[in-house]
Amino acid sequence: MIKVFLKKKISTRIAEGHLWVYQNEIGDVVGSSDIYGGVIVDVFSSNGSFVGRGYYNPLSQIAIRLLSTQQEPIDEAFFLKKIKVALAYRQQLGFTENYRLVNSEADHIPGLVIDRFNDYLVVQCHTLGIDLLKPAIVNALNSLFRPKGIYERSDIPQRSLEGLPMTKGFLSTPFDTRITLTEGGLKFYVDLENGLKTGYFLDNQHNKTLIKHIVKNADVLDMFCYTGSFSLFAAAYGAKRVLGVDYAEAAVSLAKANAQRNGYAEICNFEVKNAFDFLKVQAKGKKQFDVVILDPPVLLQAKANIEKALGAYKEINLRAMQLLKPGGFLVTTCATHLVTEEAFSTVLKDAAADVKRDLRPVSLQTQSADHAITWNMPNTQYLKFWIIQVN
Repeated sequence: MIKVFLKKKISTRIAEGHLWVYQNEIGDVVGSSDIYGGVIVDVFSSNGSFVGRGYYNPLSQIAIRLLSTQQEPIDEAFFLKKIKVALAYRQQLGFTENYRLVNSEADHIPGLVIDRFNDYLVVQCHTLGIDLLKPAIVNALNSLFRPKGIYERSDIPQRSLEGLPMTKGFLSTPFDTRITLTEGGLKFYVDLENGLKTGYFLDNQHNKTLIKHIVKNADVLDMFCYTGSFSLFAAAYGAKRVLGVDYAEAAVSLAKANAQRNGYAEICNFEVKNAFDFLKVQAKGKKQFDVVILDPPVLLQAKANIEKALGAYKEINLRAMQLLKPGGFLVTTCATHLVTEEAFSTVLKDAAADVKRDLRPVSLQTQSADHAITWNMPNTQYLKFWIIQVN
């Protein structure tokens, strides 16, 4: 086993449970002639005490991601044990059908995301180390769940930082990747192969229930509606009219099919539009709604672009406030850990000041509990979900 010793003068981050070792924190390496990308290594402090076992990648700024604090084999049995622990946590919280089964660092398997959609599993590998361990992970999943199918959605840009191409495809016998799931009594078509992320957004499961009272008899605008989950929940909770808007034709097509399937086609209408342009036009036209929902995709991929991203968040929230009747409600999200709760709150306050509206915060939430969080890894808590009355 290759032994990696940390430099003496580094932060206490790793001792406090952080799972990443950066290139500039590595000191001596014993067995360096055998080292390669993805190899399992043991990490020691500068005084020789064992820190943990993880995988190494010379191409990434994050040189090592720790998988265990024990000197144990990283094999199928290891992943079976880890996934059982992750499953037990979700079951304790009442998740039974659709949920994030493994949430990377928060479940102590950095680089791995697994979403469960009833009898189907979607696997996403972010890193080289996890990519090489994929056969063991798939074997563990088959042993534990006997799923109808497993699909890989590793078509994510961040893999380039690991020297990996984007990829997707079957990790099981091929199956029809357009499936149906049930959430809150509603049925949704989900495209595991071509949908965003792993096919469906599970991180707002709890938050969707929080709009129940504010949408009753309301005229609702659902921006970045994707396949219509917020729209259909609004209709189910008694909304008078719902207009959903998204730029993706395929998503809007599924949203229309979902509305039809659940009997809300007369209440829910959907349009293919650029959200920024649509909001600007509607604001000029003096159109107003009782509730505006903003659930945009991530507008920020790197810290270098943070000011531009904050400007984009401010623009869409400012336009949404202009479209709200006095006393109406803004439901707004920000889905990146790179924008802090404080920064997002400032964006909302600045937008309100510009349009001379007064904000009354109603609820601040984060991601659904199946998207586990660990405070030792701040990046695991990413979602900000606000409900705000706009006067």
